[in-house]
Amino acid sequence: MTQVIVDSHSSDHAAEHPDLRTLGLLTFLISESLMFGALFATYLFLRGITPEFPPKETEVELLVPSINTIILVSSSLVIHKGDVAIKRNDVKGMRLWYGITALMGAIFLGGQVYEYATLVYGLTTNTFANCFYMMTGFHGLHVLIGLLMILGVIWRSRRPNHYSATKHTGIEMTEIYWHFVDVIWIILFVLLYVLTQF
Repeated sequence: MTQVIVDSHSSDHAAEHPDLRTLGLLTFLISESLMFGALFATYLFLRGITPEFPPKETEVELLVPSINTIILVSSSLVIHKGDVAIKRNDVKGMRLWYGITALMGAIFLGGQVYEYATLVYGLTTNTFANCFYMMTGFHGLHVLIGLLMILGVIWRSRRPNHYSATKHTGIEMTEIYWHFVDVIWIILFVLLYVLTQF
């Protein structure tokens, strides 16, 4: 009888105090959005006051970044399939979709490294180059963190019943983070690559 009372109390306690992990992630993402927002605002301000932005010596190529954008945006659809799979208690399906997402994230980072290696300008060439490397590098760091989170989910899913249709907070948080990374990249792609063509 005592056990029933304790369980009932625990249930009431859980209802009164929802899982704060997701709230913590959302708070973190809001703070990261503010940092990216400051970078975007600085970039747009410098673009507005500089006669030629970017200068001719920092011509921006579109091919590799466009391929990277398709890969990263598509990976948002793929990771969502993993979330759908776990809500059907399909752990193997979740692993498959998260594994494919991890591969796509790694390809994106590889494309970014290739782009850096083939650019004819460096971090200190001019103001545009400085903004370019800082913004894409900061975003690349976030992609790497997301990739590690995805691999962490896959690793932890090896434990029996670690994730299930009723227990998947870590999977949802990873998906939310990955969508955030994708949205930030779309903004960066427009600012750094598309607008520089005009």
